[in-house]
Amino acid sequence: MSHKIALNFEDGVTRFIDTNVGETVADAAYRQGINIPLDCRDGACGACKCFAEAGQYDLGEEYVEDALSEEEAAQGYVLTCQMRVESDCVVRVPASSDVCKTQQANYEAVISAVRQLSDSTIALSIKGEALSKLAFLPGQYVNLKVPGSEQTRAYSFSSLPKDGEVSFLIRNVPGGLMSSFLTGLAKAGDSMTLAGPLGSFYLREIKRPLLLLAGGTGLAPFTAMLEKIANEGSAHPLHLIYGVTNDFDLVEMDRLEALAARIPNFTYSACVANPDSQYPQKGYVTQHIEPKHLNEGEVDIYLCGPPPMVEAVSGYIREQGIQPANFYYEKFAASV
Repeated sequence: MSHKIALNFEDGVTRFIDTNVGETVADAAYRQGINIPLDCRDGACGACKCFAEAGQYDLGEEYVEDALSEEEAAQGYVLTCQMRVESDCVVRVPASSDVCKTQQANYEAVISAVRQLSDSTIALSIKGEALSKLAFLPGQYVNLKVPGSEQTRAYSFSSLPKDGEVSFLIRNVPGGLMSSFLTGLAKAGDSMTLAGPLGSFYLREIKRPLLLLAGGTGLAPFTAMLEKIANEGSAHPLHLIYGVTNDFDLVEMDRLEALAARIPNFTYSACVANPDSQYPQKGYVTQHIEPKHLNEGEVDIYLCGPPPMVEAVSGYIREQGIQPANFYYEKFAASV
């Protein structure tokens, strides 16, 4: 039985490889054209040391202490020349994709749907045979090339791949290059090129409660994460707080409700910053974080939003005297 491994490089590029039964990760990578740093193949040098973020594997007993200490192994460090996986895994490689002689993959697809969810948000779906081979970690993004130009824009996947189709939530920026194309020119069947996947903001193995904080179209990576959780389940509680500026910025609420119905221990709330809002919950995301959501620090926090929101949340958590087990965040700014 083969397993899939996500190799995350330090420059943000992610490549997926398949392993055969009994094959080491280093050999599998090399077979598929990716040269993980390697000076030996017998566990003696430590040159291929990486970090396993998720999955089950066997390290055997052939490596030496100088190459990988017991403490490092207990923390999740691995020697890829000895590592044989027993499930799908995520491995962080402390080298750039260029050094490992690989690069981000490129895919050709066509627009399958464009919907304006509100004045501020566009939903884009693209589909293609090439995308049936696309793999990414929920939360990651790709660079979409703007048709008719050589410029690209970065967008997080808002869905998991299904039948060669993926989706995105895109902020409608007045005068923006991609926004202008999507609102004025785009139609089903138009070609699009994407490159990726990219990014270190993605769902890790769930080992404790999660607090998910989304600002505006920063909701996109969380809907992809929640789809994965809905498919696989979670023994831990999850809570999402979704903050926007105006009432019309609230989108995908029916989708969140559907996800809540599929995930028994998932709850969510939304808030609108505009004081003139008609929505029941007003204010900023930080005003709706309750002590139980922080769980005295035994919580993994995921945050995706504009820079001021990321800074405000970081400051709020410090003020509470809480040190979360993990704090993953991604800042984004609208591109014209």
